[in-house]
Amino acid sequence: MNDISTQNWTPPAFEIDGCDTLPKLFRQNCRKFGPGIAIRERDFGIWEEYTWTDYYHRSRQAGCALMALGVDAGDIVAIISEDNKEWVFSDLGIQCIGAVTHGLYPTLQEKQVAYQLNDSGAKVLFVEDEEQLDKYLLVQDELPGIEKVVVYDMEGLRRFSHDKVMGWEAFLELAADGAPEMHAAFETRIDAGKGEDIATLIYTSGTTGAPKGAMISHRFFLAQADNHPEMPLGPGDEILTFLPLCHAAERIISVATPIRHGITINIAESGETFNADIQEVAPTFIFAVPRVWEKFYSRISFIMNDATAFGRFAYPQALKVAERRADLLAAGKQVPLGLSLFHRAIDFLVLRNIRVELGLARAHTIVSGAAPISARLLRWFNALGVSVQEAYGQTETGIVTATVPGQSPIGSIGRAMRGVEAKLAEDGEILIRARSNFSGYLSQPEKTAETMVDGWVHTGDVGKMDDNGDLTILDRKKDIIITAGGKNITPSQLENELKFSPYISDAVIIGDKRKYLTVLIMIDQETVEKYAQDKRIPFSNYKSLCESEPIIELIGNEVDRANSGFSPVEQVKKFRLIDVLLTAEDEELTPTMKLKRNEVERKYKDLIDTMY
Repeated sequence: MNDISTQNWTPPAFEIDGCDTLPKLFRQNCRKFGPGIAIRERDFGIWEEYTWTDYYHRSRQAGCALMALGVDAGDIVAIISEDNKEWVFSDLGIQCIGAVTHGLYPTLQEKQVAYQLNDSGAKVLFVEDEEQLDKYLLVQDELPGIEKVVVYDMEGLRRFSHDKVMGWEAFLELAADGAPEMHAAFETRIDAGKGEDIATLIYTSGTTGAPKGAMISHRFFLAQADNHPEMPLGPGDEILTFLPLCHAAERIISVATPIRHGITINIAESGETFNADIQEVAPTFIFAVPRVWEKFYSRISFIMNDATAFGRFAYPQALKVAERRADLLAAGKQVPLGLSLFHRAIDFLVLRNIRVELGLARAHTIVSGAAPISARLLRWFNALGVSVQEAYGQTETGIVTATVPGQSPIGSIGRAMRGVEAKLAEDGEILIRARSNFSGYLSQPEKTAETMVDGWVHTGDVGKMDDNGDLTILDRKKDIIITAGGKNITPSQLENELKFSPYISDAVIIGDKRKYLTVLIMIDQETVEKYAQDKRIPFSNYKSLCESEPIIELIGNEVDRANSGFSPVEQVKKFRLIDVLLTAEDEELTPTMKLKRNEVERKYKDLIDTMY
């Protein structure tokens, strides 16, 4: 499987507490943290708890059952499911026996599932439920390599029969036969593992071609779990797991890092229950993508629209005071006593309640990643008393930079973490060389050689670096717009400013080889519907909302606000609203809910042409 192009740089060997693989550390720390709570999962409103001892036992069951099915070291085992405890147990079971986990986004369509499973050569497939099983059944004739399909939730499938399909409970029973011998074989498999062995395959989004399987080693996960030692993490800390576990960042945050530090992971019931889940859990350690932080801001704006007269008055006043204090602290200046006392009062009366409402009251480590976040949004959180660190990385590198609170400029992605080198190429492209570098693309040595040269991963992001080593991303190299007048434009800066609006969920700026810039906008359904209801603006559905003149005027005002901070050539002249409510199942959105620029430009070409 390790078809990797020759490189003149080899990542250094790495160990944590004498362990050179994640399974070895997992076994060691499950014994260390034994009775502590490792996993909590909400099911039908009730939290179920699993200790570290349970975590190891369940993962060993999964691993032994896979061995009973004939899965060998190096074999590929795929998972297509929303986040749940079975996903995590399966993943660790797979890794412990030396096999390779291939996680697929549950939003993929059956043809996409077939492509990835054939490309990886998966031998066994775990699916969440009947819906995900159907995807396999629709393309099963195209997947001769799949020998067994295991279904986590058999609801609706009790009478279903298929020679390759079995339920989770029946699967685990395979581990009962010859248990002592199987347990010994399981331990032997863990002992045989090496740091450079491949732990997982993570497929790229495929926005510019067919998805590629990035090979991720055990070294990668260990390095990622240990690259930010100053984070005050340990037993007693809790996180909320809600982003897809097949995403590199979520695997780092919700699997590798908790194993390293003994952190409890709380698995959210669903996207619909996220607000209730985060309020109830009040995690101490939070990782989220910018879309989540934007929704937090929109939610508070939404709540304030319905607040009492005093609340509507107090909130902006409190923010002004808090922003003055935050600006002084950011500049390294002393906060006057009067301002400090005033801030203490408004924090108690106003800001504290907002933190509780958002589930951030206990959080001491908060990280944003996977995409650039608006600097204005970061300032808003700072004013609330919530310090959000921005982190940067890619599937091919892991998380490699992070801001240092009180030191890194707001809007930057921070400086290189431990075990990471960062530099700029002549054209400004950010290059990364890290002990967490990926091991290449599966069976694509040419693509590997294009991406990684002498150990330096070419990120495709253009940035700048200050004298302290703090990096700031200007844009994706391929997304930089060159107007008909020859002006280079980095669209992400204005896009982020637009997304700061509570009424705008996403925006794509258009203008390459055109005489001026325009923008396609996706409105935030919840806040815009509330605005329409408050203003008695008639609408029947999302499409009619986007076609409403008062709503178009509302968004136009937000565009004008965003434009005001940019030079005339960098401003958008016209905009259009995407009148379809997009979900992660749509081709225009990534699984982490970011608009795909190329796909949007292709699909909405006619709409774009109306602006020129």
